[in-house]
Amino acid sequence: MGLVVDGKWQVDEAYAVDAKGGFVRPQSKFRNWITRDGAPGPSGSGGFAAEAGRYHLYVAGVCPWAHRTRLYHVLKGLAGVVGLSLASSRRTDHGWEFVPGDSALRDPLFDARCVYELYVRADPRYTGRATVPVLWDKKLGTIVSNESSEIIRMFNAAFDDVTGNRADYYPPPLRAEIDALNERIYAKLNNGVYRAGNAKTQEAYEEGARSVFETLDWLEGRLAGRRYLCGDAPTEADWRLFPTLVRFDAAYYFVMKCNLRRLADYPNLHAYTRDLYGMRGIAETVDIAAIKLGYWSNRERNPTGIVPLGPAIDFTAPHDRARLSAKAAE
Repeated sequence: MGLVVDGKWQVDEAYAVDAKGGFVRPQSKFRNWITRDGAPGPSGSGGFAAEAGRYHLYVAGVCPWAHRTRLYHVLKGLAGVVGLSLASSRRTDHGWEFVPGDSALRDPLFDARCVYELYVRADPRYTGRATVPVLWDKKLGTIVSNESSEIIRMFNAAFDDVTGNRADYYPPPLRAEIDALNERIYAKLNNGVYRAGNAKTQEAYEEGARSVFETLDWLEGRLAGRRYLCGDAPTEADWRLFPTLVRFDAAYYFVMKCNLRRLADYPNLHAYTRDLYGMRGIAETVDIAAIKLGYWSNRERNPTGIVPLGPAIDFTAPHDRARLSAKAAE
């Protein structure tokens, strides 16, 4: 993976593990918030007001955490308001890299070669992982946030007065339910696939993998009687789940050894994924080739680096999820 130590890049392939050999995800270090008026958010400093053209979002096509923020960039109509750039999905000894000769994979702000350079620009003495997403403030020349769960909360509301898009994926009446769903799905599934795939002991692997399939089984049952996790409209809980589901058969089933069942073996979950995929602009955020490249080119997990041709995945196939809407039942 590699990390930055006192502003200098260090090659380090080791994942942090607990006493049982279980994968431990590092905490994000930049936790400021963009707000409508620049007032301080729930954490970090103030001074980050929602302004068109001020901010830039860096993502990578393979990364599920970055995918969350890209989804909200689409859902909330932020194109033209918040800039967007992709790093290559193939990580190297220098971590996430840009491709200067490729207009789709270059850094338009600084012509940086690697994402870690952004972290050092923000803090010349930075120590930690250099992950995506990165939400950059061009005005102050720093990173606002590298925590995906908080970036999507900012995008959900902070720019509403700028864009006029007031779609709310975290509505007050559903917040307690959404929070409970997020907590369970993150621990057992979103991060569970990494607990399985990055485990260093059999015990830790089996614990992670079992939690993945227990959660998928539970979600399959929940989605038998409702179109989305909280009812008739998608919420934050759905958009946090979606990146894991679209990666499951192409990457997690094989590379992360989560191979008891495929997403395609869950009729409700598979149709639900296709339902979300078919919403306006969402398909453009999903790049199966980039997902496969990113996971299969990881030499620790796949020493040859060979990327398989399959599996054949079609998220455009018809589904009948609309029958579960309350309006459809009337």
